[in-house]
Amino acid sequence: MTHSPPDKFKILRITWRGMEAIGLSPAVVLRQARLPATLHLGEGGLVTTAQYFALMRAAEELCTDPGAGFTAVMRNDPSLLPPSNLVAYYARDYRDGLARTARFKSLFVPERIDNVPDGDDWIISAKWFYAAESEPPILTDITFAALMELGRRNTGVQIVPRRVELERPEDKSGVHENYFGCPIRFGAPRNILVLKGEDLDRPFRSHNPELLDMLSPALAAALAELTAQGSIGEQVKAVMKKMLPSGRPELRDVARELGMSERTLQRRVAEEGGSLRQLLSEARQELGRQLLLEPAMDIGEVAYLLGFGDSNSFYRAFRAWEGTTPARWRQLQS
Repeated sequence: MTHSPPDKFKILRITWRGMEAIGLSPAVVLRQARLPATLHLGEGGLVTTAQYFALMRAAEELCTDPGAGFTAVMRNDPSLLPPSNLVAYYARDYRDGLARTARFKSLFVPERIDNVPDGDDWIISAKWFYAAESEPPILTDITFAALMELGRRNTGVQIVPRRVELERPEDKSGVHENYFGCPIRFGAPRNILVLKGEDLDRPFRSHNPELLDMLSPALAAALAELTAQGSIGEQVKAVMKKMLPSGRPELRDVARELGMSERTLQRRVAEEGGSLRQLLSEARQELGRQLLLEPAMDIGEVAYLLGFGDSNSFYRAFRAWEGTTPARWRQLQS
């Protein structure tokens, strides 16, 4: 299953610096986006994906330069990047750097970077977990430029993609062709960056195995924690376990408990490759194991607390889960 980090995140300091680099005042952009005008000053301010997109659209409206996203990235200071992004600069080569970026991206924003092999080449795309609309074009430019600068700065080579495809209408300014160095296909069905296989194995001059050994375990642990917290399947099962003693959990009740609509809940569960029926079965199985480990708990009572109408139904379900009876399973555990 893929995991979905929470749709609340802090805007990075490097984002505000990028706005200043293209001549925009963060306070003005925030006002244009109808967000708190002091959001860039506080340490605890969080935004949703919708609010972040509104911020990026406001930046587009205030800065009419079609190359603003590239400028913001090229003028940034990598030292302002969070460890989850900076670790890619210490990678072995470009391929390794891109893989580390994709692996740890969701630690600071609810976005997923997909790297898909295409022969020797690599097709890169981005997906925002909670996006209800297409991401603003400037944000696509920033994402792709950040990946390009990762390779160009650390290999010392002016890497040129195989091709770039963008959903937006054609831009006559030529800034995209100038930045990427390759033809751009506008009006494409999706935004993708395709990198040449021969560029992926270019070594990084900034490769630092010692720093990787220091940073990677901590980032991996943080990612594992986020996965457990962010998985909608785990959240659904936790709610179901709480509701089971009162009867079979209904979709509307689970959705209400999680603060989302029934349709959104079904969509997010499906995106993780699961189903509510499957999650209910897993919740019952996990809670059943937990309850059976209590020696004083009667098996009939366990069946009731799991929402089964009678003990026979529980016995049949438990045998399908564990291959044995509840009593025999309890005996084996003890």
